[in-house]
Amino acid sequence: MAPTDAADEPKPAVEPTDDLVSTSHSLTVRRRKLNYTATTGRVVLRKEVTTDGKFEGHQPKAEVFLTAYTLDGADPARRPVTFAFNGGPGSASIWLHLGLFGPRRVVSGDAGELAAPPYGLVDNTETLLAHSDLVFIDPVSTGYSRAVKGEKAGEFHGFEGDIESVGEVIRLWTTRNGRWVSPKFLAGESYGTTRAAGLAHHLQTRRGMYLNGLILISSVLDFATLDFTTGNDVPYALFLPSYAAIAHHHGLHGDRPLREVLDEAEAFAARDYPYALAQGSRLSTEDRAAAVATLARLSGLDPDYVERVNLRVEHIRFFTELLRHRKQTVGRLDGRFTGWDSDYGRERFSDDPAGSAIMGAYTAGMNHYLHSELAYPNDLPYEVLSIEVNRSWSFKEFENAHVTVTDRLAAAMRANPHLRVHVASGYTDGATPYFATEHSLAQLDIPDELRANIEVCYYEAGHMMYVHEPSRLRQSKDIAAFIGKTVS
Repeated sequence: MAPTDAADEPKPAVEPTDDLVSTSHSLTVRRRKLNYTATTGRVVLRKEVTTDGKFEGHQPKAEVFLTAYTLDGADPARRPVTFAFNGGPGSASIWLHLGLFGPRRVVSGDAGELAAPPYGLVDNTETLLAHSDLVFIDPVSTGYSRAVKGEKAGEFHGFEGDIESVGEVIRLWTTRNGRWVSPKFLAGESYGTTRAAGLAHHLQTRRGMYLNGLILISSVLDFATLDFTTGNDVPYALFLPSYAAIAHHHGLHGDRPLREVLDEAEAFAARDYPYALAQGSRLSTEDRAAAVATLARLSGLDPDYVERVNLRVEHIRFFTELLRHRKQTVGRLDGRFTGWDSDYGRERFSDDPAGSAIMGAYTAGMNHYLHSELAYPNDLPYEVLSIEVNRSWSFKEFENAHVTVTDRLAAAMRANPHLRVHVASGYTDGATPYFATEHSLAQLDIPDELRANIEVCYYEAGHMMYVHEPSRLRQSKDIAAFIGKTVS
């Protein structure tokens, strides 16, 4: 028999390995020099495999991208660490990373004063790194995170799979870096707040990891407050104060102070508006006319439009309708932003001007930063926001029920009475309105003595309130103060 050429023999599959890269940096914050290490790259997630009750090993499932910042020389027993992520679902952690928390931040400009390409990065002298180590996590199929060869990415694209995988990243990082005795915080934005609330419960019950605090930015804890579906009138009232704030920003409330407008909108949304919607055809002609007039005045819409939509102003229709007379649309993520459309007869805008306004700056900033400043080599496209993941996201755990994590958050708080919660809301946020967040918090099934563990801060901006410079500065102080008093 002829000898076999070694080159023809099948080569064993190469298992994925962590590809972390560390670099050293320094930053001066209020005359204090911060020497820190940035570690970025992908860690391999594995699952235990058993066959017929026999342990077969740990099978690689995904490579999850993260960026960690640790202060050099700090005592891990006293130094807090904050695990941060954004939402979507399908978003990388780019927004909190380069917009609010990280040691470097994007210069994107703001509504009416957008920066021009190619954009830039500057030192973030308000970085949360001055008060906590930071770990930014990109869930599977966002950023550079991917399922490994032969595995289905869809297993991670759902409520429970997402919580389990992000929770495993947190457990691994905490264990490998000797941080089990460090004060620990989770910070999430948008769907990231859904994830954070679920993680607080998951980490406690499955891993025995008790947290010190949650930072919830632009929260969604109960999707019934946001879903404009037939038979669910709850969102119409809860969005109204945000509509009023957006109308106020665009000059449709004259010289009335914002707080005065919001007080009236909140009072109407809390009592008379839900009553009018619930009455349906039983509402008298006089009461209906009064409701139409009040709703139109507060929202800035034409009374005839309010009448035609049967008192029910859906949010995308609102953003399209409010400034139609000016041939402009307003932003969903932040109603302070305006844009143009191709057809001002359409019912729903074709693009969110707020999202489009900042996407380019953050994408350019992250791609430059990771490759040029953090020296991480990877030729994959950095997935800032995956529409495919968002559209295919599974909530199978909530079949025949609406999605909510209020029960999990409440359970975590009851089991861990030291768990504190910081909530940040923007008045002009048309994606996760602040009054809906207030509603969800009020429904938490916790004893009265735990209510003091929750603090809420408000900002005159939208979903990413930190693109508004005064809000960014104040929010940075608010979160730093929250961490300081939580661990003191």
